Amino acid sequence: MPKFNNTRIVHHSPDEMLALVADVESYPEFLPLCQRLVVRSRREREGKTLLIADMTVAYKMIRETFTSQVLLRPDDHEIDVKYVDGPFRYLENRWTFRPHPSGCEVGFFIDYEFKSRTLGLLMGSMFDYAFRRFATAFEERADRIYPKTAAGA
Repeated sequence: MPKFNNTRIVHHSPDEMLALVADVESYPEFLPLCQRLVVRSRREREGKTLLIADMTVAYKMIRETFTSQVLLRPDDHEIDVKYVDGPFRYLENRWTFRPHPSGCEVGFFIDYEFKSRTLGLLMGSMFDYAFRRFATAFEERADRIYPKTAAGA
C-alpha cells in the first residue's frame, strides 16, 4: 500500500502547470517508466474534461498497461485520477495547482497497490522511484516549454 505525497513550488503559473499535467499524450516524451499513453475517450461537460486513458509502463523485461479515468477540473486547478483496469488492486492519484508568490504550489498524491505480490516485488521499488521523480520531470518539462513567470524570473 505505497503512498506518496509531495508539494513543491515551481516558477510557473497554476494554469501552465495544469495544462502541462493535463497533456497526457506527451507523457512518453519525458515521464519515467511511461512507454506509451493512448487516450481512449474524451468528454467535456460544464468546464470539466473526462479522459479514459491507457498507460503502458515498462522497466527492463516487464511491461504493464493500465486504464485510468482522468478528470480535469481547470476551474478548481485540480486533476483527479481513478484506476479502471490493469495490474493494480487500486490506484488513486490527485494533482493540485495553487497560486504562490513565486508561481505555483504543485501538490502530487498517489496511493496504489499491485494485485500481484510478485509484480509488486518486481515493480514496487521502480514505481516508488518513478513517482518520486514525477514532480521533477514535470517541473523540468515546464522549464523547457514555458518562459519563467515574472514572479519566478
